[in-house]
Amino acid sequence: MNLSTGELHDLSLVELANALRQRKVSAIEAAQHFLARAKTHDALGVYLARDEAVTLDQAGAADQLLAKSGGGKLEGVPLAHKDIFVTKDFVTTAGSRMLRDYRSPFDATVVANLGREGAVTLGKLNCDEFAMGSSNENSAVAPMGHAQPTPVPNPWNTAHIPGGSSGASAVVVAARLAPATTGTDTGGSIRQPASFCGITGIKPSYGRASRYGMVAFASSLDQAGPMARNAQDCALLLSSICGPDLDRDSTSLDLPVEDFSRLLGDSLQGLRIGVPREFFGDGVAQDVRVAVEAALMQYEKLGARRVPISLPRTELSIPVYYIIAPAEASSNLGRFDGVKFGHRAHDYKDLQDMYRKTRAEGFGDEVKRRIMIGTYVLSHGYYDAYYLQAQKIRRMLADDFQQAFKQCDVIAGPVAPTVAWKIGEKSHDPVANYLADIFTLPASLAGLPGMSVPAGFGAHGLPVGLQLIGNYLQEAKLLNVAHQFQLATDFHTRKPQGF
Repeated sequence: MNLSTGELHDLSLVELANALRQRKVSAIEAAQHFLARAKTHDALGVYLARDEAVTLDQAGAADQLLAKSGGGKLEGVPLAHKDIFVTKDFVTTAGSRMLRDYRSPFDATVVANLGREGAVTLGKLNCDEFAMGSSNENSAVAPMGHAQPTPVPNPWNTAHIPGGSSGASAVVVAARLAPATTGTDTGGSIRQPASFCGITGIKPSYGRASRYGMVAFASSLDQAGPMARNAQDCALLLSSICGPDLDRDSTSLDLPVEDFSRLLGDSLQGLRIGVPREFFGDGVAQDVRVAVEAALMQYEKLGARRVPISLPRTELSIPVYYIIAPAEASSNLGRFDGVKFGHRAHDYKDLQDMYRKTRAEGFGDEVKRRIMIGTYVLSHGYYDAYYLQAQKIRRMLADDFQQAFKQCDVIAGPVAPTVAWKIGEKSHDPVANYLADIFTLPASLAGLPGMSVPAGFGAHGLPVGLQLIGNYLQEAKLLNVAHQFQLATDFHTRKPQGF
């Protein structure tokens, strides 16, 4: 062992995996280091559950395999999971009172896949309740070290939000509390917090990662993905996360496990980068515009060329998403009625009263809002007028992308119109929160892979992310486009002061 444990949190995931494989540090030492850092920074409110004994048991088993030169690609590497993935060894809450003490009898497929590759679980991470939110202000569960639910702050400026719903997953990577985390993206919940916290995150094509064991929000949109410091780390993680799961997830793609790092190192000479004019309208803040423009100029230096394109229905993505996603949520959340699992009201008169009180007590305001919207648009007399029309426009949005990809290889633009806003600034204006998703929603509705890459800094010293969108199943190409940018820049290596 010749690597100082004090240096571990400054290693990337790939570097740490190599150090473990070369026995420069043990898995137990790595786990202890990151558990200690988590406790030191509990003021951030990122962990909803940790169990030191479970983590060290997993690390010990990894060390035994590593000593024999065995194990998987991630053997001994400590990771943390968004609390949307069910886990048998840790409580799963989805950030909701409805599931405050729920313990699953099985692991989500994503968790199990990473475990098979040797990853060690540090714990479960805070998130907006049932992944519904863009700010991580909607969690209803008190994180470790706190007596009450608390918003997770952005480590670059703690007066500001980290983004959501995978906000804590992004904060943990940015603050060097783990080399990587898992997140989920329904309408931008990996890309937006990755942008706001200055890390790298990718949402794969819909169906790449199994949804089995993910607490469902919107089933036709939800996708799991990795959040890490750089594209190389994300490629390694994504290769472990993805794979067919046909017996347990009917939306899983029947595709073999893929090495998403196989194209890293390819030249970008001649790459056509589509730049949608709709992503650069008046609503984009000047600091974001400057950072994205500088990133595009860097790509030109690397041999790529810009191609002006149009995604004409971009502004329709907001009403379409906020019809389809709540409709699916109202259906998925119907299972939380107090009968089989989760919270049950203590005082009720009859079955109907139990349903009403259980759901009133168990769900937070944002979840109730989306259930009500979803139930309304699915109700008799409104289904044709709202839900069916939204599905038709969704198809048109997907067609717009396919027309664009006839002219370009990847699409680039901002992740969000602004940098992260202040905690509480939009908490009483849900529509303002929804409008901030305008650039991430189109790719989600079309089922396309998309990622956020650190591209600079804007107002209040907060990070700005560049969004890259690829065509279906083009994750490897997308990751290389991000990787080449990161070889030429250092934004992904910077960390918040004090971490």
